Amino acid sequence: MRWSYNLERSRSVAAWLFVVAALVVAMVLVGGATRLTGSGLSITQWRPVTGVLPPLGAQAWQAEFARYQAIPQYRLLNVGMTLKQFKFIYGWEWTHRLLGRLVGLVFFVPLVVFLFLKKIPRRLVWRCWLLLALGGLQGLIGWWMVASGLEARVYVAPERLATHLGLALAIYALAVWTGWEAWTGRPRGGDHYSPPSWIGWGTALVGLVFLQMLLGGLVAGNHAGLVYNDWPMMNGRFVPAAYAARGSEGHGLWATLVHSQAAVQFDHRMTAYLVVVVVVALGLTIVAARNAPSMLKTLALVLIGVVTMQLLLGIATLMAGAPLWLSLIHQLWAVVLLTSALGLVWRMRRS
Repeated sequence: MRWSYNLERSRSVAAWLFVVAALVVAMVLVGGATRLTGSGLSITQWRPVTGVLPPLGAQAWQAEFARYQAIPQYRLLNVGMTLKQFKFIYGWEWTHRLLGRLVGLVFFVPLVVFLFLKKIPRRLVWRCWLLLALGGLQGLIGWWMVASGLEARVYVAPERLATHLGLALAIYALAVWTGWEAWTGRPRGGDHYSPPSWIGWGTALVGLVFLQMLLGGLVAGNHAGLVYNDWPMMNGRFVPAAYAARGSEGHGLWATLVHSQAAVQFDHRMTAYLVVVVVVALGLTIVAARNAPSMLKTLALVLIGVVTMQLLLGIATLMAGAPLWLSLIHQLWAVVLLTSALGLVWRMRRS
């Protein structure tokens, strides 16, 4: 059966993009688990093709283990680790890289088919090419991140971790937004109810949530969730005494903002409060508007509920000392928050 070419929309294309977005979320979560288990440096080589298979046989495992034993993380943190323990951390990193390859495959093969069949709406083709380019760039940034921890550090550089996370979130957001566009087609004509100020604040909110997630990446990269585990104070102070103290990379503004445990956690906290204030203010404004579409009001209320839950999850994760399971839930709910904010802005532009 020959597929029809619809210039306006294609729900099969939308479904494909939603699957890709879901795989990106899975990769972000596995990446978070990889970081929390200290597994990210267990694979010391970048082999895009041959690396799809794990070591096969005892000799191959010993060779892989020997390469890991040569890097600072093993010598300074994990000396004496057994081969069984190494296989555990290797499994996390291998799964993360395998998911990356799977995302690329699931995106590229249908892309070729849809382009050949002229199934992708023409106005969305460039976005699909952009997604492909960003996906390739993500692989390079992933290795750039890992390489930072192979010679002089025991963990990857936090700023590179945040960059890797940020690009993954950008790919996710673009895939979801393009999927919505492919599902619904072009906006219908008529009066546009949402005031420009709402769209402006909504767009700013999406940017703020994105920034907050990058700050979360810095917290993770600096292991800052393992310190200052009281709330609402930080060791009894609102602003921690060590905010501008020497960070892991020395003194200076950059070292403070990116490498100081006190600074990155404080900034993450303050930005969280700002996100809540903006969400509540914008959401209540929309709900109180007499002529706002019911769908927009519903999305605003959902967003308020999502941000409230995320705030509670963040506090619980901090005070519990960032256990793996709770940290991953907090990370997943951050994606839900980003999606909710994106959905609100997308609906505003179509109201």
